[in-house]
Amino acid sequence: MSALPATSIGTGRMQARDVVRSIPLLPRNLVLGFLTAYRAVISPLYGDVCAYYPSCSAYAVGAVQQHGAARGTAMSVWRILRCNPWTRGGVDDVRPHEHFRYDLTARGFVIPARKD
Repeated sequence: MSALPATSIGTGRMQARDVVRSIPLLPRNLVLGFLTAYRAVISPLYGDVCAYYPSCSAYAVGAVQQHGAARGTAMSVWRILRCNPWTRGGVDDVRPHEHFRYDLTARGFVIPARKD
């Protein structure tokens, strides 16, 4: 079972010729690696305590995938600040980036889209 939400898993495959094109995606993928480890190790200890759907950590994965390391982290922090005992909660999905031009791997990492 994966520590990632189903919407954050793709079918893209990294090719050797894409290594140079993926260097700008390194900060995004480092944050995604941290979030995946958090969801696999620490998140199960809390159980279902989030008032929102998807959970705050799943929201963070989607936000970083769609919007990058800096903006995705800022969106995630704002979501965590909104998740408190006095909130109504509910469904709060990550708004997709209107110009998302990357592929997702089976492990949830972001890679350059293939042109062929």
